[in-house]
Amino acid sequence: MNETNAQVFRKGMKDAIPIGLGYLAVAFSLGIAARNAGMNAFQGFLMSMLNNASAGEYAGITVIAANSPYVEMAIVTLITNARYLLMSCAMGQRLTPGLSFGHRLLMGFDITDELFGIAIARPGYLHPWYTYGAMTVAIPGWAVGTALGVTAGNMLPARIVSALSVSLFGMFLAIIIPPARKDKVVAVLITLAFLLSFLASCLPVISSLSEGTRTIILTIVLSAGAAALFPHKEGGIEHDA
Repeated sequence: MNETNAQVFRKGMKDAIPIGLGYLAVAFSLGIAARNAGMNAFQGFLMSMLNNASAGEYAGITVIAANSPYVEMAIVTLITNARYLLMSCAMGQRLTPGLSFGHRLLMGFDITDELFGIAIARPGYLHPWYTYGAMTVAIPGWAVGTALGVTAGNMLPARIVSALSVSLFGMFLAIIIPPARKDKVVAVLITLAFLLSFLASCLPVISSLSEGTRTIILTIVLSAGAAALFPHKEGGIEHDA
């Protein structure tokens, strides 16, 4: 039975509720950093509405605080968020053939780790209205959380702000555990990702790279290895759809 756009949209909103709540909590610390850089609540809100990326925003706030030129901010943000290019390529393989450029552009506006996780875990082709529903919940949660952090974050004890950031790890667990339980290959890859990520943070040469760069390298290595050892059967997406 084919679902309507409205039904798929509501499913996306429902699945993104935990993500939106997590973003609301995690963005508090981002708001504090924005306030320390001289930004007000509206500026923090607008920044997070247009750039839903924690590492990228932290990097941008650092550049703002240093009073650096716009070109430097653009370059730093691009490098920090480079891993989303890989996620976009992966999602592009799951889109319905012939999907319009407008839909592709809107879907690419808000590819985060968490939204990518719930989208890629769905069987069959990825419906654009599912992504729009998820974005409708996630983006306001992140933007409002940043504004609240600017407004009231400094009034909270440092321990509470730190505890709020832990919710991000809870969101990741909620995303990766269900597919890992269904597929042993996914479970092994997730375990390897955790292990290799830890080793990469300790090894002499690799640990000197930025966290985003290490993530890109590990993503390419693990995904290439999985594609070579466990290739996806042709027509699998059509069959699931």
